[in-house]
Amino acid sequence: MTTDTIAAAPSRPLGRDDYKTLSLSALGGTLEFYDFVIFVFFSAVLGHLFFPSTLPDWMIQLQTLGIFAAGYLARPLGGIIIAHYGDKLGRKQMFTLSIFLMAVPTLVIGLLPTYETIGMAAPLLLLAMRVLQGAAIGGEMPGAWVFVSEHVPARHSGFAVGVLTAGICGGILLGSLIAIAINRSYAPEEIAGFAWRIPFILGGVFGLVSVYLRRFLSETPVFQELAEKRALAKEMPVKTVIREHRAGCLLTGAYTWSLSTAVVVLILMTPTLLQKMYHIAPADALEANCVGTLMLVLGCGFFGWLADRIGMRLTLLFCWGGLALTAYHFFTALPGGVSYGELVFNYGLMGFFVGAIATMAIVGVRAFPPAIRYSGLSFSYNVAYAIFGGLTPVLTQLWLQKDALAGAHYVAVVSVLAMVLAFTSLGAYGWANAYRK
Repeated sequence: MTTDTIAAAPSRPLGRDDYKTLSLSALGGTLEFYDFVIFVFFSAVLGHLFFPSTLPDWMIQLQTLGIFAAGYLARPLGGIIIAHYGDKLGRKQMFTLSIFLMAVPTLVIGLLPTYETIGMAAPLLLLAMRVLQGAAIGGEMPGAWVFVSEHVPARHSGFAVGVLTAGICGGILLGSLIAIAINRSYAPEEIAGFAWRIPFILGGVFGLVSVYLRRFLSETPVFQELAEKRALAKEMPVKTVIREHRAGCLLTGAYTWSLSTAVVVLILMTPTLLQKMYHIAPADALEANCVGTLMLVLGCGFFGWLADRIGMRLTLLFCWGGLALTAYHFFTALPGGVSYGELVFNYGLMGFFVGAIATMAIVGVRAFPPAIRYSGLSFSYNVAYAIFGGLTPVLTQLWLQKDALAGAHYVAVVSVLAMVLAFTSLGAYGWANAYRK
């Protein structure tokens, strides 16, 4: 049975408890992802505070990026471990644990002594906190998607996952806005002296508040039913995933490639590209990026809603096709020079279609049966993101040396992949499991 056929089946509307679950989950996702990405906005300051000042600037930058990358490398291991217990003990417990594991290291980073005070222990402690953050985010995102999709009525699962993804992406926007506020409120010497700690301490407090709020969430009905029927995974869930659900892993991994490319190239790399290649003022580039990120948040919710209304195949064609077209429109307009208004509008339009990333989570949730769903999604998503999230900046940067439109070309390649998969036998695997609770 296809997604389009099932979507028309009668089902109860979203109720008050559903909206409470969605709002608390999305808020927690925003605050947790803020904790993970705030490191990016203050990496230059952290590098000079946590490494010897006698080192060359390029070496400080390289070591700081290494600590940042450690968070990504820890994602698969953390995700697999947390997902294992999520399939064995319950979604809610791991959902709460993951945000606690993110909040505490973020707060600790805000309180850490610098290299000047404790020497080499400073970067080592920073590295340890970043690894814990990576492990936490590896379990949080798949767990959040599974949690909300199993709580709401089947025909509204796309909307629920889209809203949750919007909340997670809102963490990027929140981090950007707080970074702008800190840089406008304090002089560079003040930021290096104490103000850099403010966003991390705020993040830790935000996270602990989210831990408290998640007390008011209940276990998913799907997991409760599995437990009552004693239908939980008998062995390590990830073994079952690798042995019996390779098609689901490949499908989810391919869409994760599309997701990571859209986010890394268009949201994280483009502001720097605008400044270095097209000589756009930093303030203009960052403000346009904020608008693009805001539209990304709106796009995630919209495309999740659309998937429930018209089905996954048409939604995939529309959103990923729109992303390829708007990416080309954005980058081809730059060489001739664009006004501030044009830059903001084009970035916002492209950002809205970056919301196509929500379809990856919808597909991934539906690609695995309930007993191993958390582990299946977490394993395939985190492994693929560790690979493609790490390779994408390198490949794009090398390609840019040959072609100024490299970013648009790369996004177009993964967009076409996402559309083609909707009509292959591999894509049919995901649709066959649609709405399976």
